[in-house]
Amino acid sequence: MFGFEILKSDGNARRGRLITPHGVVNTPLFMPVGTQGTVKAMIPSLLLEVGVEAILGNTYHLYLRPGLEVIKEAGGVHNFINWHAPILTDSGGYQVFSLSKRKLGNRNASVRVSEEGVEFRDHLAGNLHFFTPEKVIAFQEVFGSDFIMPLDECLEYPVDKERAKESLSRTIRWLDRSLKVKRREDQALFGIVQGAFFPDLRKESALLTVERDLFGYAIGGLSVGEPKEIMYEMTEIVTEILPWDKPRYLMGVGKPEDIIESVARGIDMFDCVVPTRNARTGTLYTSEGVINIRQEKYKRDFNPLDPFCDCYTCKNFSRAYLRHLFIAEEISAYILNTIHNLRFYVNIIEEIKKAVEEGKFEQYRKTKVEIFSRKL
Repeated sequence: MFGFEILKSDGNARRGRLITPHGVVNTPLFMPVGTQGTVKAMIPSLLLEVGVEAILGNTYHLYLRPGLEVIKEAGGVHNFINWHAPILTDSGGYQVFSLSKRKLGNRNASVRVSEEGVEFRDHLAGNLHFFTPEKVIAFQEVFGSDFIMPLDECLEYPVDKERAKESLSRTIRWLDRSLKVKRREDQALFGIVQGAFFPDLRKESALLTVERDLFGYAIGGLSVGEPKEIMYEMTEIVTEILPWDKPRYLMGVGKPEDIIESVARGIDMFDCVVPTRNARTGTLYTSEGVINIRQEKYKRDFNPLDPFCDCYTCKNFSRAYLRHLFIAEEISAYILNTIHNLRFYVNIIEEIKKAVEEGKFEQYRKTKVEIFSRKL
């Protein structure tokens, strides 16, 4: 039911395809984040029109709302949200450690980690929950998502090395427990490499995870506030160890320049809230740099947002109109902005694939990274 094929490579950059029960998708692959079964400000038909091939869902959020029973009665998450292309669900581990630390009334919603699992209070009502590796796999088997993730422990930056070592070892033990209970053959389990920001721990985690001979491998615990140089260094250390013929997924990354730099280091799959979240704050990506559409200078700018973009937004509306919608707090502002940012990301992926196929990836990288980091 699953397969991965590398069609072309240029240095460490790869162009491939993933075979799944819900269709074939191309890599590099960017998955918009559909945390609660929806990509914010979008519907499935718009995602397909933009060119999105797969989306990400979140175990933590779907478990809380609408809950396992509703999704089970609907026949799985694909049917429930009417998205019949591939879906990846993460374990919810990151959300457990981030959202549950918010203030709940007058108290902090602390997390208690043990060998058995994680006890936490949710960010909605403050109710107590307990996630184990076994439960997280069972939840995702109810969802029926194509790619599933084991429970892991995501650490903050910076972190003590001893704690990172302990977390690494626990994540491997949790992976083994996940493998023991996984039943569905129509789901592919990824292992997650941890090790925080220490090269020797990252190497150790990668070697131990690869020993489990999984369909694919994810790199977790990055893009949590560390300098980009460290993120790139840890990614490179790990990809040097991961099998060449297996898909590699860098979790939670990233900005356009981060995607390009990570492809250069051998990454195939990405997810991030950046394009959709930024769209809802008026931060828009263009072929010349990043635009803050709220700025006064766009009030009478009747040019397309990006003259080189083929999305619905750019073909039909001016910067002035997009600014007007945003300032007026019209819902359509979020929709049009999200259409553009997602299409921009899809176009980047298409450009990367073409550059790899033509053996011109390094030239593309040098040209684009500087542009995409520029703020207009």
